[in-house]
Amino acid sequence: MPLQTKRWDDPIGEGDGLRVLICRYRPRGVRKENEPWDLWAPDLGPSRPLLAAYQGKDAPSIGWPEYERRYLAEMKAAPPLARTLIRELHERVGRGERITLLCSSACVDPARCHRTLLAPIVERGAA
Repeated sequence: MPLQTKRWDDPIGEGDGLRVLICRYRPRGVRKENEPWDLWAPDLGPSRPLLAAYQGKDAPSIGWPEYERRYLAEMKAAPPLARTLIRELHERVGRGERITLLCSSACVDPARCHRTLLAPIVERGAA
């Protein structure tokens, strides 16, 4: 499968291909020369306010359906640079290149992680 998802600290697989970190925040404690990703794309992660709302930082946590709705809306309104990156990733997948979307080490359930929401967007080639 040309497109897959993992957590950034999952073991690097032989078939990972281009490893793209799609977190708004860069993981702490990882030295630049030890980064297990090839590209960091913070604009493909949820916005800081959305992440705070989902984590319940300032108010009760929003549920997954609300998070999903808001994340998809953010991707639909993504800045031009993010939209270009989505198209480039889509084109690479279309050429058969392997791409691995990486998210936070805290995202243990892929079914409730934005990486799983972003994968079909990349596959379609447009937010």
